Amino acid sequence: MMKRILVSGSSGFIGKNLCQALSRGNNQVIEIPSSREFDLCDNTKVEKLPEVDVIIHLAAKSYIPESFSNPRFFYQNNVVSTLNLLEKSRKDKAKFILLSTYVYGNPQYLPLDENHPRNPLNPYTQSKVMCEDLCQAYARDFGLNSIILRPFNVYGPGQLSSFLLPSIISQLNKEEIFLQDSRPKRDYVFIDDLVEAILLSIEVEKKGCNVYNVGSGSSYSVSELVDMLVQISKSTANMRFANVERKGEVLNTIADIKKINSDLGWSPLVDLQEGLMRTYNSAKK
Repeated sequence: MMKRILVSGSSGFIGKNLCQALSRGNNQVIEIPSSREFDLCDNTKVEKLPEVDVIIHLAAKSYIPESFSNPRFFYQNNVVSTLNLLEKSRKDKAKFILLSTYVYGNPQYLPLDENHPRNPLNPYTQSKVMCEDLCQAYARDFGLNSIILRPFNVYGPGQLSSFLLPSIISQLNKEEIFLQDSRPKRDYVFIDDLVEAILLSIEVEKKGCNVYNVGSGSSYSVSELVDMLVQISKSTANMRFANVERKGEVLNTIADIKKINSDLGWSPLVDLQEGLMRTYNSAKK
């Protein structure tokens, strides 16, 4: 059965990969690329969008340093755009899928399940918590069915160079790889696996607002990532780390993914070694 699916943030790293996957199915996809081309905070524009069956909300301001320098803009953009799309979802009786982020802060225990307290450490993450709360409110007050996905560290071919893995890859042909900190360990999920989690979220029949982690269930330090990429690339570069502590830094994250596996039948298919190799090979083409 054909679905009419609206994707906000369709021009971003995740959005491009998702829309490519959606285009291979029997779907009518309405792409909202970026705020420069379509202002999701303008409710009069959002109300004029075609009626849809599913809204997938990816668009958000997400650069953490900027969220400290301009918090008002982050809160206004991320929260108001979510509110406008939730209202459209309510009127269209459409399923709402929100791509959230890592909201747990410093872990009280590992692995992190969806019931772990949320402890945002920056305005960007706080704005995502506020968006999650709006989803919960619309489910409670209006019976809107929604899914919140909390991806851990997403990576893959085509990611912006400002992210960690593309930054490492760009330095592999130099004499020295310089990075801020070797210590943080992260749970990494490949872009294809995240896209599959979103596709499954479209199809699953669940009442209310349901929250799912999307990760691998394991963690790797920055220095381990560099070692793996050096082996893949056969680079002779030396590693150097500033090891400067950054505000709000979390030193270890591991996702508990039992819930998404049980409810959606999802599990990651691309391990880190394969994902890094595919990312490296794509960057060198």
